Amino acid sequence: MRATTQAPFPVILTSLEAAAEITRLRLLALVAEAELTVSELMTILGQSQPRISRHLKLLVEAGLVERHREGAWAFFHMADRGPRADLARDILARIEPSDPMLTSDRTRLAETRRARAESAARYFADHAPEWDSIRSLHVAEDQVEAAILDVVGNGPIHSALDLGTGTGRMLQLLAPLASRAVGVDQSPAMLNVARARLEQAGVRNALLRQGDIYALPVEPGRHDLVIIHRVLHYLDDPGRAIREAARVTRPGGRVIVVDFAPHTHEFLREQHAHRRLGFSAREITEFLREAGLDLIEHRDLKPAASTSGQLTVSIWVGRDTRVIVDDVPITHRELA
Repeated sequence: MRATTQAPFPVILTSLEAAAEITRLRLLALVAEAELTVSELMTILGQSQPRISRHLKLLVEAGLVERHREGAWAFFHMADRGPRADLARDILARIEPSDPMLTSDRTRLAETRRARAESAARYFADHAPEWDSIRSLHVAEDQVEAAILDVVGNGPIHSALDLGTGTGRMLQLLAPLASRAVGVDQSPAMLNVARARLEQAGVRNALLRQGDIYALPVEPGRHDLVIIHRVLHYLDDPGRAIREAARVTRPGGRVIVVDFAPHTHEFLREQHAHRRLGFSAREITEFLREAGLDLIEHRDLKPAASTSGQLTVSIWVGRDTRVIVDDVPITHRELA
């Protein structure tokens, strides 16, 4: 049984006042199911933009709903932590699931999700040949993913973060192990693909954010596990990206880097915008060290000997060197 979270009287009052209106309660139920835009909510509820925006503004101000911008769009979802989020979940849990109005809203929400999935499928089909040509150069994806899960282990993860999330595959892989998962990508098109795929996979504890890998739009020092999966080879400054990943990792947390070992496939640079032709173990170890992370594991997934000239996928795991003493993070070196 989930413990009841207590909150000050004004928090309870403003939250209840915000939810106590038919359109706002319907909006709350919808954004508890999925991240949605104003235009999508207009379509689902059949109401005007000013009306939807006004109600969303009240829900955001009350702390029941959160808003984040993604390019020209803004997405809304129910708050996922804190006493207001707990109260919102309690309110929704008390509504009869077969209520005709909410059932109708969910039906139209399903139509919106189908439209998203169709749009994402078209984008993915257009770009699939590019990704397939690269995948064919290294060991099978299921072997890479099995190795990632092995290094992650079975320990509980409070918050996982996927940088350069792309299609959201790493979120699908890691979300079942985490209380909360967040994916960041700079491309709105890729985020649309990820959003559709996560919905199709039934992943409910993952959020997506548009943002710069060098200036992440997430809380610092909060994430148990940060993964950078085959992203560094696109970047001008991979060391800076690892330092930014370390900045948002909690004391004692881990950063997992998955990328290619050094290779000579120049066509990846010419045709697929790879800036780096892989990374040596020494290079990644130095990047981790500069970010305040200790290398604790390194694996090379080499292709079969019969496939000469193919790519080796490497996995590096860095651990944050800080520990918490009297609520203050300090490094192991300071303890010595």
